Amino acid sequence: MMKRERLKSIKTLLLPLLLFMVFGCANDDTQRVVTYTELVMHDEFDVDGAPNSELWGFDIGTGNNGWGNQELQYYTSRPDNVRVQNGVLIITAQRENFEGSQYTSARLLTKNKFEERYGRFEARIWLPYGQGIWPAFWMLGADIDENPWPGAGEIDIMEYRGQTPTILIGSVHGPGYSGGDAISKEYELENDRFDTGFHVFGVEWAPEYVNFYVDDVLYNRITPDDVTGPWVFDKPFFMLMNLAVGGNFVGPPNQQTVFPQRMLVDYVRVYKSTIDN
Repeated sequence: MMKRERLKSIKTLLLPLLLFMVFGCANDDTQRVVTYTELVMHDEFDVDGAPNSELWGFDIGTGNNGWGNQELQYYTSRPDNVRVQNGVLIITAQRENFEGSQYTSARLLTKNKFEERYGRFEARIWLPYGQGIWPAFWMLGADIDENPWPGAGEIDIMEYRGQTPTILIGSVHGPGYSGGDAISKEYELENDRFDTGFHVFGVEWAPEYVNFYVDDVLYNRITPDDVTGPWVFDKPFFMLMNLAVGGNFVGPPNQQTVFPQRMLVDYVRVYKSTIDN
């Protein structure tokens, strides 16, 4: 684990780049057009212990049908599975017998604590690796209790198969384009892997598009013309971060999968849109 001093140094070195990303301009289609300047939510994970309860809640258990995906883990809020230490949030997936499951991990969410319509949502994350390891940083429509999935909508800022550590996927799900029919695009990291260092994963979301970014690269834009059903991305959403084990998207772990696996989150930040909400 990196020491707190090292992480603070990384954050200091990163600040000029962040300022460029927030306030800079771009002259080609691979860079983002900046329209988001007001920081309205952030967690820098600088206080050791449990995650900030004013921002984060937890999903607990195995969910319905493995959270709808045949996932194998039992989600907990135990320090063994989720804690803040040395300047990062650590989500840990472990192989252990617990409440009838063979694995444990954690899933955090800002439901009923922070919900926002439009803006830039980003997190700086060091991803895990291995067959059957499935980390994600994503959003769900805040009306999901009254409007069950996929009606409420889902934006997958980042999801990733641990067995392909150079590739991630950004997607949207809605009525008529969910699950295996989601509107998605892959991004492949050249000459590097997502499990060897931190990367910034983000979306910029406006009434007529969702733009997907890795670090400073725009790799996907989804508009109402791209979806095969109604555009449901016009209301507040909340954020989720989790580290799943197994499931339809990645398959089960195998004998080569090493445990524990950890997803490290340096920060989560949300910038308000300049569009009138």
